[in-house]
Amino acid sequence: MSFPKEGDTIQIHSYKHNGLIHRVWDETTVLKSSSNSIIGGNDRTVVTESDGRTWITREPAICYFHAKYWFNVIGMLREDGVHYYCNISSPFVWDKEAVKYIDYDLDIKVFPDMTYTLLDEDEYEQHSREMNYPEVIDGVLRKNVNVLMHWIHQRKGPFAPDFIDEWYERYLTY
Repeated sequence: MSFPKEGDTIQIHSYKHNGLIHRVWDETTVLKSSSNSIIGGNDRTVVTESDGRTWITREPAICYFHAKYWFNVIGMLREDGVHYYCNISSPFVWDKEAVKYIDYDLDIKVFPDMTYTLLDEDEYEQHSREMNYPEVIDGVLRKNVNVLMHWIHQRKGPFAPDFIDEWYERYLTY
């Protein structure tokens, strides 16, 4: 399979800086793809952790990956509205096997009222020491945390009104 196209089912692979697999989402339907971004949808997909444990996602989700930004965004549709989970990560790559990225621990959880919380700063500091994150990576990641917060405040990209709902409607056609 070359670059994924609309309607394809793909996997998502998350790695850590040391190259080890972190997490795999088994099935995501591609809703839009270009060399710069991939938007996908999934619901009740199997997720496999690095230790082999598996679990199943509880709600429909729209996933947004970008080739230039150091984050990805998952919009989860829940009864009380859209909840976002944003991973500070490397830009995605597609290698004919899966969408792949390096997870850099820092996360931003965004609530339906668009308030948010930065998570896992302790984990980031620990892994930065253990895996020797280069100083330049730290700078890029911190800058992208700020870009992501700006997107949230400006309701830009996946945070735009109706973005998740519109892509979810498209997902339902599959």
